[in-house]
Amino acid sequence: MRVHLGCDHAGLDLKSHLTDRLTSLGFEVVDHGPFVYDALDDYPVFCIRAAEAVAREREQGLDSLGVVIGGSGNGEQMAANKVKGIRAALVWSDETAKLARDHNDAQVVAVGGRMHSLEDMTRFVEIFLAEPFSEDERHVRRIGQLSSYEQTGRRPALPESAVGLGPAEDQD
Repeated sequence: MRVHLGCDHAGLDLKSHLTDRLTSLGFEVVDHGPFVYDALDDYPVFCIRAAEAVAREREQGLDSLGVVIGGSGNGEQMAANKVKGIRAALVWSDETAKLARDHNDAQVVAVGGRMHSLEDMTRFVEIFLAEPFSEDERHVRRIGQLSSYEQTGRRPALPESAVGLGPAEDQD
């Protein structure tokens, strides 16, 4: 499996560590930068490139995932989620790393380099990369709703149980 990495200055050390660790585990790692420390670099430059590569390869039927890293992981997740077809999940525990793949079929994981120990972050990424999507019908349905909205801009229909309940009702 190919793994695309992108980060900012706050994630540079973890990215370097992950490159070595994932390569030793047999993953093909593609580093989208940065390659030198620059306290003023901008995470979108690198994280969008990593997410685009994942989206492009998955569209071609290739097996690839992405990892984006920053101080908190928040901005990096937001940048990756701007790429059409990408679902990026911010993880902060073993369980959120597992569920990001199992329930949400996330293709990119975001971690905060200043939020956890190196060992914890490495484990979160390894759990994410190892976990398959469950393909449970309810998860497939929900992901389909997200994908449809991304493509068309049309919100999913309200369930019958929510119709007429006030602010949630469609105003189209």
